Amino acid sequence: MKVKKTSGRGTGTREEEIKEQNWAGDAYRKEQSEKIKKTGKNITLSSGRGVGTRKLKDLPDPKPRPSTEGMTRVTGRGTGSRKSRNKGSN
Repeated sequence: MKVKKTSGRGTGTREEEIKEQNWAGDAYRKEQSEKIKKTGKNITLSSGRGVGTRKLKDLPDPKPRPSTEGMTRVTGRGTGSRKSRNKGSN
């Protein structure tokens, strides 16, 4: 499926194919684990404004998102709520 996208300050348009999006959720976790396997585990990461360091091999593996079935979801600026009936994650 193709989508029209605007380019250059809104003066031009182009058509692009929709690709699989992997910037959130389970798709991102899978992509992240593949990147870690490619780079290797002997890399040092900096954290906490650059003052802390941690080895890549010491990071825990990403966990799957837990099910939200049966939980209460707050709606409408906090004035209403409803129970979640989905089979998987939100």
